[in-house]
Amino acid sequence: MTDLLHRILPTVQKPARYTGGEYNEIRKEPSEVRVNVAFCFPDTYEIGMSNLGMRILYGVMNAMEGVWCQRVFAPWGDMEQAMREHALPLWALESGRPVREFDMIAFTIGYEMCYSNILNMLSLAGVPLRSEERMGLRNIVFAGGVCAFNPEPLAPFIDFFSLGEGEEITVEIVRLYDRAKAEDWSKEQFLLAVSKIPGVYVPSFYEHIYNDDGTLRSVIAKNGAPARITKRIVENLDEAYFPTKMIVPSTEIVHDRANLEVFRGCIRGCRFCQAGFSCRPVRKKSPQVLYRQAIETLSDSGCNEITVSSLSTSDYKGLKELTDALIPYCEAEKINLSVPSLRADNFSRELMEKLQTVRKSGLTFAPEAGTQRLRDVINKNLREEEILNTCAQAFAGGWSSVKLYFMLGLPTETDEDVLGIAELVYKVIRSWKENASNKKRALRVHVATAYFVPKPHTPFQWERQITQAEYLRRCRLLKEHLYSKSIEYNYHESNLSELEAVFARGDRRLAPVIELAVKNGARLDGWDEYFRYDVWRDAFDKLGIDPRFYTTRGYGEEELLPWDGIDVGVSKSFLLAERHRAYENRLTPDCRHGCAGCGANRLLKEVRCDD
Repeated sequence: MTDLLHRILPTVQKPARYTGGEYNEIRKEPSEVRVNVAFCFPDTYEIGMSNLGMRILYGVMNAMEGVWCQRVFAPWGDMEQAMREHALPLWALESGRPVREFDMIAFTIGYEMCYSNILNMLSLAGVPLRSEERMGLRNIVFAGGVCAFNPEPLAPFIDFFSLGEGEEITVEIVRLYDRAKAEDWSKEQFLLAVSKIPGVYVPSFYEHIYNDDGTLRSVIAKNGAPARITKRIVENLDEAYFPTKMIVPSTEIVHDRANLEVFRGCIRGCRFCQAGFSCRPVRKKSPQVLYRQAIETLSDSGCNEITVSSLSTSDYKGLKELTDALIPYCEAEKINLSVPSLRADNFSRELMEKLQTVRKSGLTFAPEAGTQRLRDVINKNLREEEILNTCAQAFAGGWSSVKLYFMLGLPTETDEDVLGIAELVYKVIRSWKENASNKKRALRVHVATAYFVPKPHTPFQWERQITQAEYLRRCRLLKEHLYSKSIEYNYHESNLSELEAVFARGDRRLAPVIELAVKNGARLDGWDEYFRYDVWRDAFDKLGIDPRFYTTRGYGEEELLPWDGIDVGVSKSFLLAERHRAYENRLTPDCRHGCAGCGANRLLKEVRCDD
């Protein structure tokens, strides 16, 4: 660590974000390292250190002989200002080495509003932003994560994308780079070779041609690149790498706890949910492996909380066996065991009462829509009586706080559906009055609404996003009908959600917008303190690009979509059929009731549906 950094650290918030030196961080002898990877998380330390995917890939790369993967996070505004004032380049935590000196620079991208951070981090590192400006094998920039399933807005900046789950493909990529460096390949040679790895997308090998109306006419693959790239999955999670020796952060992070991933994928098929479709097929860990990983992680890290997580944790069939084994250990060690992502249709009061022996927390459910008609449209497979029965059980068991999450702007939504949210909330309040075993504690109902964002690789990828004005009108309509003192209502920022939709469904013509916005100060857009909508609007206006082309216009069913060349396993024909079922108010049963034919099981060597 430089003397300059020592002088800066006392002047910024949370200096421990920038020092490294945490328990379980991995250090290697530089002379024994052939490939140095700067693993960049495009947000702050406390967000990135909470990310399980980053923990996994950090361990995977560092388990490779001759490879040293080091962590890099986006600095907070005060540190960035100091870095720019003193010409201090962005560095990696483990060694303090500047990022621009690394062989490979990897980004994991889970949220569209981090795009500005990617460019800003490259700028702070002194690395050219565009792929074409980076010559040779030094500073190869690649990226993965759920946002890579539509990589186009970032296409000019990223040398290649790794699609899908990274445990296996990352090893193949880094090994290839190791060979390329040893044999002194050119960058073009390396990109040609890496494009042959299944699951790798090299944007520069594809030419996008547009119609006069701005829609995409064709995509031409060059240099022998495949016309369609299929994501990678890890089939056997019991044998996959899991970081039981997690890095213990030196300062508070958002999710300061151990995280136990029980399965990947989702059986449900909610039509708005990108993760529910793009992470298929379902693959599970055994309770025995999970128990061992939990004990090893807790013993090594000293964490006093562990979370059992997945997209829908209560759908895990081994949950009772796992929690029955973990609860005695957690009670003895005074560790809180939490199980989020529970559904109202399979809520177990018995399980929740066991879990609350250490700490009693509130309940969180996501009905998403206020009326049964609209829940059927989105294929939520959740009935009002199930929601109310669950609340009644919880209130009878002593709970007095519940969080309910909804979306506004879903396809076919009417004012009746909006007011249905208020009606459902009042039914929950009535249930508390009729069933609560502890009325000394006042009921708190937290209601939150999000602005619906159509996402790629979902049945709603073609939908129009309602305008900001209409979204805010619906928020006001709902708020006017939530007048109980027991209710706390919050709604998402409309400007942010509009931009999220632009970049979620955008094409590579948006790259200059991102570049200009970053030049003019866009960064940390996921944080209220730094998000500047005016900077983004100005960038769109100066470049003559209308964001409504990607939001309120919607997309035609016959239109070639920017992400059509990415295969996440679920077929486009299935998504289209699901869209038609939505407009017919028809439900599609979940995977437990028979295979619906989404196509994702073809990614498995042994074709099966969830049992």
